Amino acid sequence: MASKPPVKIPQRPVHPAEKEGGAAVVLERRTQKTKPPTMYQVVMLNDDYTPMEFVVIVIQEFFNKDLETATQIMLKIHLEGRGVCGVYSRDVANTKVDQVMGAANKAGHPLQCVAEPVEIG
Repeated sequence: MASKPPVKIPQRPVHPAEKEGGAAVVLERRTQKTKPPTMYQVVMLNDDYTPMEFVVIVIQEFFNKDLETATQIMLKIHLEGRGVCGVYSRDVANTKVDQVMGAANKAGHPLQCVAEPVEIG
């Protein structure tokens, strides 16, 4: 009966410093700091045609704001020309913009909404 040859167990590579003086090399583990992702603010822009009531409904529906907060954001948009509806990661912000633009388009309103990177500092 033939037996199989013994299986060789691979050994870890030997560092050159270990070969020379026999001293072990200790590597220091450094913690890596990852910076948080860039956040984006979803900004609605004023126009002279979209009804204020529609803007309030859109803010409530897509940004989960209560009636009072949605009304305050709508007034800021109306008076200052633009208003921030929320701050999100890039993908979520772009989805919110698409949802708002889709609802405005479906309702026949020229409402504009954009996502802008948040300036830190």
